Amino acid sequence: MRYNRRSMYYPLMLKVKDEACLIVGGGRVALQKARALRRAGADVTAVSPEFSPAFRRLRIRRLERRFREGDVRGRVLVIAATDSPATNRAVHDACRRRCIPVNVVDVPDLCSVIVPSVLRRGPVVISISTGGQSPPLAKALRRQLDALLPRSIGTTAARLGAERRKILRALPPSAARTRLLKGLVRDVTLSRAGGR
Repeated sequence: MRYNRRSMYYPLMLKVKDEACLIVGGGRVALQKARALRRAGADVTAVSPEFSPAFRRLRIRRLERRFREGDVRGRVLVIAATDSPATNRAVHDACRRRCIPVNVVDVPDLCSVIVPSVLRRGPVVISISTGGQSPPLAKALRRQLDALLPRSIGTTAARLGAERRKILRALPPSAARTRLLKGLVRDVTLSRAGGR
C-alpha cells in the first residue's frame, strides 16, 4: 500500500514559552494537552462549560463557558479536545480564518498541525509522528527509543552546548571553527554518552 506524499507534514519545533495558547475542552485529553503546554512554558487558557477537578491544580486561566470564535484571537496555537464535532469544527474554522495553527485531537482533517509522540532527555527532544496515520505506532516507537537512549544524553547535550558557545565566542567564522564544532560530537556515541 502506498502513502500519499502530498499529505506529509513539515516537522518543526514551536517555541511557546510565555506565548498565549488555547485549549478548548475540559476533560482528560484537554488536561493532558494543557499540562504539556505548561511544561513548555506556555501561557495557557482553557475554555469549556465544565472542567475535570484536576484542572484546578494547573496554573492556567479557565473560562467556564462555551467556545466563542473570538477566543482564538492572539493565540500562537489552539488545541481542540472536545467530544463535540460542531465545537471542533467551529474551532478549526475560527483558526483557519486567522491563520492560527490548530490541532483538533483525533480529527486529522481539521488539523493544520499534529502533535507527535515526544521523548525528552533535558534539551534533547525527539518527536515521532506517523502523519496522523497511527498514533499508537508513534507511541510504541517512542517507548523503544526510550529504552535505547542513555539517560545521560541530555547532560551530554548540555555540556556540548556549553563547549559550542565557547568556540563561537572565541573564533570568528572560519573553516577551523567549523572543524572544531563538528569535532565536538565526533567522539560521542550513545554508548559513550554516560550509559544508562
